[in-house]
Amino acid sequence: MAYRFLEHATDALVEVEAPTLELALADAAEAVSAITLDPGTVSEKERRVVRARGADARHFLFNWLEEISYLIVTEGFAPRRFEAKLDGSRLGAECAVTGEPLDLSKHGFRVEVKAPTFHEMEVRDGSPAYLKFLLDL
Repeated sequence: MAYRFLEHATDALVEVEAPTLELALADAAEAVSAITLDPGTVSEKERRVVRARGADARHFLFNWLEEISYLIVTEGFAPRRFEAKLDGSRLGAECAVTGEPLDLSKHGFRVEVKAPTFHEMEVRDGSPAYLKFLLDL
């Protein structure tokens, strides 16, 4: 786990640092999942693919986080493992997600992520890659 939750009064402020942007994106997705449910209760039974793009790095991260939340809350899929792969532009990626259908009694649904926000968002694609984002709960 290369993410950590920073102190925030009402929402979830997350910081991610990883050797590559692909690993940082996977860790960001894992953080969204951990906020929403207990990933330790999820089995790897199915595979889904999530895709996101953006006009710039911040819009890309915003769309990425939104897609992960949509997968959980709207599609009813509990993710366990994420493997992100950037496209050639570095403003788009797809993520192989393994998990199983969401079962509220099994997965310990915690809180719904309403949406990511641009407030306090940072994206640095370097070595290491760094992401910081705020999720409205």
